[in-house]
Amino acid sequence: MKRFAGQTVMVTGGNKGIGRGIATRFAQEGAKVAIAAIDKDTPDAAREIAAETGTEVLGLILDVTDSGAIRAAFGEAEERLGPLSVSVQNAGVITIAKVEDLTEREWDLNLDVNTKGVFLCCQEAIRRFRASGTKGRLVNTASGQARQGFIYTPHYAASKFGVVGLTQSLAKELAREGITANAICPGIIHTEMWDYNDRVWGKMLGEYGPGELMAEWVEGIPMGRAGTPAEVGALVAFLASADAAYITGQTINVDGGLIMS
Repeated sequence: MKRFAGQTVMVTGGNKGIGRGIATRFAQEGAKVAIAAIDKDTPDAAREIAAETGTEVLGLILDVTDSGAIRAAFGEAEERLGPLSVSVQNAGVITIAKVEDLTEREWDLNLDVNTKGVFLCCQEAIRRFRASGTKGRLVNTASGQARQGFIYTPHYAASKFGVVGLTQSLAKELAREGITANAICPGIIHTEMWDYNDRVWGKMLGEYGPGELMAEWVEGIPMGRAGTPAEVGALVAFLASADAAYITGQTINVDGGLIMS
């Protein structure tokens, strides 16, 4: 299918992991895609996705906590690719620490990137949807930890619960304009972030070897396996499509049945 032919899509954190899976899915479906991330290899990732899909992909280096940089990045994306139709707020970070060791800097980093960054990018996307008269789509990446917090990550859980509340608030404000806002809650997905989680949580929860803790957690998933970035991309593409025009303010799990609420 080419559901997004002629449309411009922004994906923050689109250079790797879940974001790359999302960006690749949109490119496969004919969209012109801008990926924006803080990593210096983002333009290289864009070229790789373009080569894989035969679609125009723009790589932008962006700090999502900087409103001026966001304005510039979204402006460059529209100037080079055309008016924005879909904005996926996926850039995120996680750190893991016992509560007595959790620093104010770590708290601020998680909330700044995961919550404020989502808001600032949504704000800029909304301005551009309104300017062009587009019934745009906002999709925000939350987490299974937006459903229930977990040990050693109160700051991360707070940041992701915030994404859900933000999404619901925007959905109500934008509904009469035909702009939708939805969130996704990925579970255990094969990504670099989950490699980090396995390593650090594994050390803190017991002397697990590489991959052992993740394997133990995967046993608790009804489908019996971790997910893939491509599977998350499929959900995001649906929420951004015309088929989801009457879906807004929702938070949808993509986790193999791990959390059913």
